[in-house]
Amino acid sequence: MTLTPSHLIEYLFCPRFTYFEYVLGIPQNEEKDYKVMRGRNLHDDRLEQNKDYLRRRLGVVAKHLDQYLTNNQIRGRIDEVLELNDGTMAPLDYKFAEYKDRVYDTYRTQLYCYAWLINENFSKPVNRGFLVYTRSRNKVLEVPIEEKDLHKIQMAADAIYYIIDRNFYPKATKFKARCVTCTYRNICTQ
Repeated sequence: MTLTPSHLIEYLFCPRFTYFEYVLGIPQNEEKDYKVMRGRNLHDDRLEQNKDYLRRRLGVVAKHLDQYLTNNQIRGRIDEVLELNDGTMAPLDYKFAEYKDRVYDTYRTQLYCYAWLINENFSKPVNRGFLVYTRSRNKVLEVPIEEKDLHKIQMAADAIYYIIDRNFYPKATKFKARCVTCTYRNICTQ
């Protein structure tokens, strides 16, 4: 089994997500969520519209659309893998969202996962990623990616495999406000 960025996002939100969904097999039914479904459709539309468009002001010299990449721990489909004029590469991800003066941790985590995959599959450095906020007139935001960010993601992946492989019941998140909206709140013993 390889992990997806969603697995890592859920684990970082609360390690018990991993236990309930992947050890006990209790689904969280996110397919019914309107935003999730709308975002998936948006990705398909944007990929078709931007097939030949290079973002020259970002230093893009080439791009690879809708790339499915994997390594021995994670896998993911990246909207655009950009080759930049400084010899580095970067993920670009479309978000069906408005930009509200901050980048959510979930978006950062997703970019970090993609950076790890790009680095391992293309053997090129990745030190930034880009988000396109489609509900803010396609605002493009650059997100720095550092070695410590990649290390955090790799450690989270190792922890997820530990939970799954050993049927380990981890501690819940220390941020109790997250429990209010959790799909597993009725079965979790905090």
